[in-house]
Amino acid sequence: MNIYFDVPELYYLPQYLPVAVELEKAGAKCTYVFYQKGLREQQQLQVIRDYGLRVVWVSSESEAKTFYLEAEVSWLIIGGYHDWLSRLSKNTKTALLSHGIGPKACYYTVSDAKPSVRFVEGPYRTQRLQGLYPDQVFIDTGYAKLDPALSGDMNGLKPSDYGLDDSKKTILYAPTFYPSSIECFSKRFAQEFSEYNIILKPHYFSLVSEKYQKQRQLLELWAKNHNVYLADENEVNILPFMVLSDVLISDASSTLFEFAALDKPVVWCDFYKLRWGYRGLFKFRFRERMDEDLYKYADIAAHAKSYKELKSVVDSQMMNPSEYQQPRKEYTLALAGVVDGKASERIAHYMLNNESS
Repeated sequence: MNIYFDVPELYYLPQYLPVAVELEKAGAKCTYVFYQKGLREQQQLQVIRDYGLRVVWVSSESEAKTFYLEAEVSWLIIGGYHDWLSRLSKNTKTALLSHGIGPKACYYTVSDAKPSVRFVEGPYRTQRLQGLYPDQVFIDTGYAKLDPALSGDMNGLKPSDYGLDDSKKTILYAPTFYPSSIECFSKRFAQEFSEYNIILKPHYFSLVSEKYQKQRQLLELWAKNHNVYLADENEVNILPFMVLSDVLISDASSTLFEFAALDKPVVWCDFYKLRWGYRGLFKFRFRERMDEDLYKYADIAAHAKSYKELKSVVDSQMMNPSEYQQPRKEYTLALAGVVDGKASERIAHYMLNNESS
């Protein structure tokens, strides 16, 4: 059984890898299709070595499509939109495994790709997707990305593994690239939160894209402080940092819901920098970009309306980690499904038992 994982960006991998482990246990052959990224190819090679992946390289989406048409593919797993899935061989099944559970509207519209099946995180989104796409197949499996954090394999991690102080509590700051809170933070962020360890895990684009150079400058400034660890672009998996951390600070990112699914307190930044084309009369563009779930589930977390409020909100959540436990439990079921560490098993079981067309 030949299974291919489509990897246009490295941040797809944390969702794919737990599923691949289960498939390979059953004897399936898993191959990752990487897109050559020029200057970023060395980073791709490092990640491939770190995880010991079997890889095929393509130069473009067009070349990827040609490869999938010609190769013997039992299942093709995608994490984003491709408009050519219907042209693949009838012997090739396709599955959509979204790389995030966040509040962006594209979470739903990516199903326009019409895969053979989409594995979904929880009953609410399964029902909503089925209503939007009544002719497609949606299977509620839970959120595979979280499985390694629930297995116990990461329990031995310590802040000192990253050069931090084991005696301090740890903040994970994991902002998205847009709209992002990074530019709204003080240059003295690390000093103002000096009683805590701070792990910085920005979105991949914040670290590699020229467009977000100002974000990178702030991140690198904070990282000069002894209480800060800045994850580099090769550290594609946020789960170890989630396991280590006591409180998450984030903005419009699926990380909010992932951290809450581990029953840990979240501080949600309601402040972020919008581009000129998303402000004033053009604010409707921002609303179109973000899904209605962004505010439907707002009380899953404590909120900071400004950077000035952030410290007191973080301190409060450190002292009262169970304050939002009930909404975390309720919303996690809706958005991530059953959190039992077995989502990958359910996905692999379906694929292994639905191979032929």
